[in-house]
Amino acid sequence: MNVVMVYMTAGSMEQARIIARELITRRLAACVNVLEGMTAMYWWEGRMEQAQEVVVLAKTREDLLSALVEQVRLVHEYDCPCIVSWPLTGGYPPFLDWIGRETGEKMIS
Repeated sequence: MNVVMVYMTAGSMEQARIIARELITRRLAACVNVLEGMTAMYWWEGRMEQAQEVVVLAKTREDLLSALVEQVRLVHEYDCPCIVSWPLTGGYPPFLDWIGRETGEKMIS
């Protein structure tokens, strides 16, 4: 099983909670962390913008990533939401196994 961390942003705490609940309820992520108070600076439609955003971090299996992205896209208020991932190449094995169990993967440790 390959585990990934998914980084997303939302425009409000309410939007971040909607995303988190969708992912947890559908078992597309074992855990979602919501971190309020991030300042984003970015280019959008030819202008530099600055906004307060909420960081959303989800721990899931790599094979669920496409479904996770699609679900976030369906509920997200942004036209072009930030949804990126990176592989977790190590960590505490019982925690990594827990991610698999909570997302429906049977582990062979």
